[in-house]
Amino acid sequence: MANSGIDWADVRFIKSSYSTNDGGNCVEMGRRASVIGIRDSKLASASPVLEFPATAFRAFLTDVKAGTFRSA
Repeated sequence: MANSGIDWADVRFIKSSYSTNDGGNCVEMGRRASVIGIRDSKLASASPVLEFPATAFRAFLTDVKAGTFRSA
């Protein structure tokens, strides 16, 4: 999705439950209207935000839970 022009500055982001405080590879998710934003938790507000339509992100999560993307 192209940058929507959404200002993510005041959006509350939630850190992944798999995140730790040791600076590992972690992500945060936020939502504004019908757009989901994903960013690097190490960079917090300085991180670029990847934007996805909420319906597409929901479909992705459904496929992850169903095991669609298991490695060979």
